[in-house]
Amino acid sequence: MTIDTGRIREDFPILHQEVHGRPLVYLDNAATTQKPQRVIDALVRYYQRDNANIHRGIHQLAVRATEQYEATRSRVASFVNAPDPRGIVFTRNTSEALNLVARTWGDEHVGEGDEIVLTVMEHHSNIVPWQLLAQRKGACLKYATTTPDGRLDIDHLRSLITPRTRVVSVTHASNVLGTITPVSEIAEMAKSVGALFVVDAAQSVPHMAVDMQALGCDVLAFSAHKMLGPTGVGVLCAPPELLESLPPFLGGGEMISVVREDASTWADVPHKFEAGTPNIGDVIALNAALDYLEELGMDAVREHERDLTAYALDRLQSFGGITIHGPLDVDERGGAVSFSMDEAHPHDVSTIVDGHGVAIRAGHHCAQLLMRHLRVPATTRASFYLYNEPREVDALIDALEDVRRVFGHASARSAV
Repeated sequence: MTIDTGRIREDFPILHQEVHGRPLVYLDNAATTQKPQRVIDALVRYYQRDNANIHRGIHQLAVRATEQYEATRSRVASFVNAPDPRGIVFTRNTSEALNLVARTWGDEHVGEGDEIVLTVMEHHSNIVPWQLLAQRKGACLKYATTTPDGRLDIDHLRSLITPRTRVVSVTHASNVLGTITPVSEIAEMAKSVGALFVVDAAQSVPHMAVDMQALGCDVLAFSAHKMLGPTGVGVLCAPPELLESLPPFLGGGEMISVVREDASTWADVPHKFEAGTPNIGDVIALNAALDYLEELGMDAVREHERDLTAYALDRLQSFGGITIHGPLDVDERGGAVSFSMDEAHPHDVSTIVDGHGVAIRAGHHCAQLLMRHLRVPATTRASFYLYNEPREVDALIDALEDVRRVFGHASARSAV
C-alpha cells in the first residue's frame, strides 16, 4: 500500500499555514507529530458530550467516558500486541513510564553492586531514572557504545551483560541517529542472565509495526503525541503478573481497594498505577490516532518514511560540507536524520532555516551522552513522518543554501 500524502495532508489543518510568509514545512516529528482533524474532533467531542470522571460514577456520562477510556486501553494492547490489556498503564509520557519502572521494579530488585546496562544513544528519559536508582541502591551503570557508522555496538553490549546485570534498558530507535537497535537479539542476552529488559519505543511505535511479544521485552514504553495523538499521554506495557508484583508508584484516589487509618490495599492492575483523575479526554483521542494509523497500515508508514529518508540522505550527501550522524542504510534506521554543517552551529542553521518556513530541531536532543560520544556540541535534526513529501526535503536543502550563503559571506568578511 502506497501512502497518498496529497490526500493525507488535507487531514492536518496545521499544515495549511504560512510561517514567515512561506508555506510551513514541518520536519520536527521526532519531537512531536501533528494531529489529524479526527483526533482533534475526538477530543472536542469528549468535552462537548461525554465529559465525566471515570470508574466512579454510574450516571450515563460517566459510563460513556469510562467505556471510551477502557476501549483505548484495549486498542493500545492490540496495536503493539501486548500480552494483556490489564498490562497497559497510562502515564503522562514515556519519561514517566520509565520512571515508574525504575521506582517500583528497580527499588524492589536492584541492590548494591548490581548492574544496569544502557547505551550511549539513550534519551535522558532512559538514563536519568536509572541514574537515580543506581544512586539510591549503590548499583553500577554501564553504557554500550556505537560503531563509527552509528549502529549499536552489539558486541560491546554483550560484553557488558553479566550475572550481576539486573536491568537492560535500550532505545528501539534513536531520536538522534535514527538507528534501529536489534531488540530481539538484546532480549536473549538479558533473559540469559535473568535481567529485566526495558525498551524505550517512543521513536519506533509511531513509525513501524511493533510486536511487543515478538520483540521479547518485559516492558515497552511510548508516547501518544509522537504518533498523531495528544500530548500528556504515555503508555507503559508489561505483563499483568509483573505489574501485580510491584508496589504502587503514586498514591491517591482510584488506585486503592481499602483504606484504613494505618494502611491501605491496592486496586487491581492497571488501576493500581493510575492514581487520581487521569488524562481522560486525551486518552480517548489516542484511540482516534490509532484508527488513523491502522487504516494507513504501519508497514505502509514505514515504507513511506524509508523512501523519504533515502531521498533526504541522498540530497544531504550531495549538498557537501555536511556530516550525517547515523547509518546511511535506510533499512537500519528511522526517519530522524541528524547532521552537522561545516559552516555553522546547529542553532544558527535552525534559525535561518526557520526563516524559510522550515521547522527542524537543533540542540542535544536530550541526548548529551551521545553528543559527547560524537564529539559535537549539538546537531541539526530533520525528522519525517507520514505527511511529509520529497518537495519538503527540497525546501530544506534550499534553506541550507541560504545558511551556506550567510556563513560564507561571514567567513569572507572575517578573512578581510
